[in-house]
Amino acid sequence: MQTKAKAVIDNFVKKQEDDYSECGVDVVEFQPSVRKGQSTDDIVVTGDRTLIDWDQIREEGSKWQKKKWADLPPIKKNFYNQSVTTGSMSKVQVDNWRKENFNIMCDDLKEDEKRPVPNPTCTFGDAFQCYPEVMENIKKAGFQKPTPIQAQAWPIVLQGIDLIGVAQTGTGKTLCYLMPGFIHLNFQPTGKEKRNRPGMLVLTPTRELALQVQGECSKYSCGGLRSVCVYGGGDRDKQIEDLRKGVDVIIATPGRLNDLQMNHCVNLKSITYLVLDEADKMLDMGFEPQIMKILLDVRPDRQTVMTSATWPYSVRRLAQSYLKEPMIVYVGTLDIVAVSSVKQNIIVTTEEEKRTHIQTFLESISPGDKVIVFVCRKTLVDHLSSDLILGNIPVESLHGDREQRDRERTLENFKAGKARILIATDLASRGLDVHDITHVYNYDFPRNIEEYVHRIGRTGRAGRTGESITLITRNDWRVAPELISILERANQSIPEELVSMAERYKGHQHKKEMERKMGRPQGKPRKSY
Repeated sequence: MQTKAKAVIDNFVKKQEDDYSECGVDVVEFQPSVRKGQSTDDIVVTGDRTLIDWDQIREEGSKWQKKKWADLPPIKKNFYNQSVTTGSMSKVQVDNWRKENFNIMCDDLKEDEKRPVPNPTCTFGDAFQCYPEVMENIKKAGFQKPTPIQAQAWPIVLQGIDLIGVAQTGTGKTLCYLMPGFIHLNFQPTGKEKRNRPGMLVLTPTRELALQVQGECSKYSCGGLRSVCVYGGGDRDKQIEDLRKGVDVIIATPGRLNDLQMNHCVNLKSITYLVLDEADKMLDMGFEPQIMKILLDVRPDRQTVMTSATWPYSVRRLAQSYLKEPMIVYVGTLDIVAVSSVKQNIIVTTEEEKRTHIQTFLESISPGDKVIVFVCRKTLVDHLSSDLILGNIPVESLHGDREQRDRERTLENFKAGKARILIATDLASRGLDVHDITHVYNYDFPRNIEEYVHRIGRTGRAGRTGESITLITRNDWRVAPELISILERANQSIPEELVSMAERYKGHQHKKEMERKMGRPQGKPRKSY
């Protein structure tokens, strides 16, 4: 890339010189001036051409980077003490454990000599035997044992190794990074009183997920760590005031944090533990430019943890750019993980019949059921909610145009069981931490198959089973083949109408491809499938 850029710039400089020569202009007048203390030897001249000294530019950039990070205190990253039980596990035992726990797979992404992936910590004591305050918080929460991804991720993160965790929603990824993060902050060589600056940064795609992470942080933190949640739609002045009072942990959405960063309201140079939570969703929402700007001010020798529900190319590229020699832990397969604890029901219907389907379903649910209904448009959330309320079906609604206070109240009511039916856009499909959702109803099919998996992952969590109902119309025929693949892998029943829809779509695609190869005009796509 640098070679190509250099060639373009050199050609441009040469063209300018030729133009000046044709006009009788002396190109010497346009030679770069020599700065005070700079030798003329720094300017490379070939014939009558002035070229850019790329080596000098790289050297000056390196000096600037060293100066920027020169005054920062050292970081300690390794806090792991392997228990006797964990260390005594044989390779066969480790392989069997991983296979039995949702076929966990691990890999070291270091390019040179590979490191051995640590054995899983099958109990909380195996992971945190040397940290009694952490163990006390776990005991208060009543957890019986770590989730599979926690058991495998903790010994990696506690050793100070960068981690990529790929798993479906509801698998305990939040505590994968929070617990080691608390230990990381509390046991740095420079005490937090002397640091007096944030040490952990958690970036999340939505305010709801940010607030949820802060709730978990407040619940399980130890050592008197202080946290602040920074997100768009919240009180900006209050967030700035909280930051200036001094915090240890920042949980933020990229947009608001980038705003505060650009206005010099927050200093991120002290961050030593970085988390990119739900990285795939942040990229889907277009936050990559903000993430790049934020990370320019985070020290490069930090420890980084990235979580994601999927592993597409965009997430792999982000990991390659911002993580150093990471290990990866993923539950299930590296493509889309079908939620095996959810019974998936597919109904092929028409747009006109959708209202009848959902009203019939909501009238039939039991008093103890809790349902989230997903639609694609904010206006439809309002219209559908109004129609159901007029039909004596009490519902709550949630979308991005609602006031932040209303959104928080709605979520609290839904979590507490005061509301049993929530109509929402995909805003709520990530990070909605409600363990007792019994049904997910996809009134509209989402924009892609990944979002479908995220939606149905709202139920069947924490060891429970759940059920999803999805309405499919002829407008959704492009997703039929992928949806069938998801259903097959999860051993779900597949309606004949869906199979026929997939076959028609494949035939349509084949016809388009043949017309393209033969050079014939393809015409407008047919409205029907």
